[in-house]
Amino acid sequence: MKKIVLICWLLLAGQTLSAQDSAQVKKVTYPAGFSEQLNLVYTQVNNWEGKLDLYLPPAKNDLSPLMINIHGGGWNKGNKESQTGFNGFFKRGYAVANIAYRLTGVATAPAAVEDTRCALIYLIKNAKKFNIDVNKIVIMGGSAGGHLALMGGLLENNHIFDTNCKGTENIKVAAIIDKYGITDVWDWGYGPLKTSKSATSWLGDKAKDKDFAKSVSPLYQIKKSSPPVFIVHGDADPIVPYEQSVALKAKLDEMGVKNEFITVKGGQHGKFSSEDNSMVNAKIMEFLKGLGL
Repeated sequence: MKKIVLICWLLLAGQTLSAQDSAQVKKVTYPAGFSEQLNLVYTQVNNWEGKLDLYLPPAKNDLSPLMINIHGGGWNKGNKESQTGFNGFFKRGYAVANIAYRLTGVATAPAAVEDTRCALIYLIKNAKKFNIDVNKIVIMGGSAGGHLALMGGLLENNHIFDTNCKGTENIKVAAIIDKYGITDVWDWGYGPLKTSKSATSWLGDKAKDKDFAKSVSPLYQIKKSSPPVFIVHGDADPIVPYEQSVALKAKLDEMGVKNEFITVKGGQHGKFSSEDNSMVNAKIMEFLKGLGL
């Protein structure tokens, strides 16, 4: 009996520990002259190491703009190795940082936000080393990654979740790209349109703390100084309600923050047609070009 229990425990532990490694692994391809630095450690919390993959354009006199990419997965699954499709940024001379963060099985909220902030701070601190223009940092993500991109950028110099990465001021991104991200965690967990277990699991022992849920929700971080935001959401999304992005758009407009909201008609949760994907990618690049990025 003890052996059976031990085996079950090991299997469960293995599932938890490997959750971040269980998603599909893809190889990022980049143009000739680019280089890669994989699994750079940007922070360490207890025995967990936060790692990112960095893809750098050829060395030149001009500093490179940077795009930070954050994977989705309801904060409970996924990995950075599942992310590709950066060619539009590579063609424009962007460096790309693809980050990992603590999933729910490792640590609940606000851990993923803390890690996102640490990755951003690490890249700002090491900008000279990587030839990065700190005035041209774009942060992007889809689903839970969209939520984290919004939180990472909208917090600006609010250091509430910077406990693990203290000592950096002037934290500001030039733009945020939010793809069907969660904007109100409480509403996603308990709202009339959706009751998501991913939301309540991520909130952990604060699952009933509405004020805390607001503190980790992008909708409540917007202010007049917030960076420009590009939003895309399918109006048939069965996972993250389209209305979450509608609310985000309304709040950005209310505060006078530059933004663009693209609705993909009939689009589900990141499942867009090839034509719609091409349209969205083109719109993102137009938006960034309009900002001088």
